[in-house]
Amino acid sequence: MPPAGVKSRPAHRCTECGYASAKWVGRCPECQAWGTIQEVGIPASPLRAVAAGPVTAPAVPIAQVELAAARAVPTGIDEFDRVLGGGLVPGAVLLVAGEPGVGKSTLLLEVAHRVAASNGPALVVSGEESAAQVRLRAERIGALHDRLYLAAETELSAVLAHVEDVAPSLLVLDSVQTVRSPAVEGTDGGSTQVRAVASALTAVAKSRAMTTILVGHVTKDGAIAGPRTLEHLVDVVVSFDGERHSTLRLIRAMKNRFGPADEIGCFEIGDNGVAGVPDPSHLFVSRRTAPVPGSCVTVTLEGSRPLLAEVQALVAASGGGGSPRRAVSGLDSQRVAMVNAVVERRGRVRLADADVFAASVGGVRIAEPAADLALALAIASAAKDVPLPRGLVAVGEVGLSGEIRRVGGTGRRLAEAARQGYKVALVPEDAGSAPKGMRLVEVPDLGAAFARLF
Repeated sequence: MPPAGVKSRPAHRCTECGYASAKWVGRCPECQAWGTIQEVGIPASPLRAVAAGPVTAPAVPIAQVELAAARAVPTGIDEFDRVLGGGLVPGAVLLVAGEPGVGKSTLLLEVAHRVAASNGPALVVSGEESAAQVRLRAERIGALHDRLYLAAETELSAVLAHVEDVAPSLLVLDSVQTVRSPAVEGTDGGSTQVRAVASALTAVAKSRAMTTILVGHVTKDGAIAGPRTLEHLVDVVVSFDGERHSTLRLIRAMKNRFGPADEIGCFEIGDNGVAGVPDPSHLFVSRRTAPVPGSCVTVTLEGSRPLLAEVQALVAASGGGGSPRRAVSGLDSQRVAMVNAVVERRGRVRLADADVFAASVGGVRIAEPAADLALALAIASAAKDVPLPRGLVAVGEVGLSGEIRRVGGTGRRLAEAARQGYKVALVPEDAGSAPKGMRLVEVPDLGAAFARLF
């Protein structure tokens, strides 16, 4: 029994996610796993005062802190360096997640090859493939080097032994879910094992100033598998996205302690590996000789990079016998539904008895409000069967009352559109000055925009 006056702490804990409970339950309320709640013994003793102990290093004024250990070293892959904020920082731990087959292993093998050629030994540890399989991929993409080491291990102790032998400047572990620690209980790939492996590798990376890249699995919902603690332990979280049937791959920084956390890198996957695309705007815009109804170009802003993207819509008569269909691809379905309602109510375009399909071109996903005006114009153009003028780009957010609002980074967006050869931009009022060679058409609301174009 605990001493008098001390409250009892929960005496049951989930072995997968660490959820604490005062009583036993069959299913963990946090991770929904069955049979993982176990008794952890008697309640903890009361907290005691902690005396001052030795410190690892004395505190110094912030202006005197040495910056050399936090400077990024470029990998030579420009698109990857852009996302990371300049390159790989010694001692940093990165988590790269993405769906199976998207190209994570291929890209990181190329990164390891570049680091081995320019900055010292690199070690790739594969827990999912044999060493021969990785060697075949390396030959295919031309990533063989004398200082690039390869091992196939699933035990944490064996991975640490390889690190001691090779002393690499870069460690790539593919993947963190396949490595287990014998010192920790729990199923392979479970939350307890993943947390223990990541914590151990993070400590080694910091002590040796060794950059470490952990490859992570994702769930069927697209979230990073494992405990949420995993994302807090690492310094950088990178998401590798791309449609399975498309060659385009996008890398997004979801967390970055050394640079911006909203940058995007564009890659194209092929027979020779993954190649960076420094100017990806042409990938998201259709190339046609004559304008067609239901298509409008906008400019999205991914981090500091403006990208041209084309929004397409198709309005067809409903077959009857139920509610009209609404299908969306590459766009936010909630925003499409809102813009669809505003077009019908404020723009006087009848859509109640028609099927409406909306999509983006090239596999890019558009979620920001800056594409609202282009989407509204595409829907109205498809409904009226009237194409928009050639060389037109539309940027603006559409409100529920039909007004068109300004969005951030309008100057950079319009400059990119002008660089790509667009001559006319439909924008909200007070959008600023027009780039050289471009004419701005300012419209206060959706009705005025439709009146100018249709």
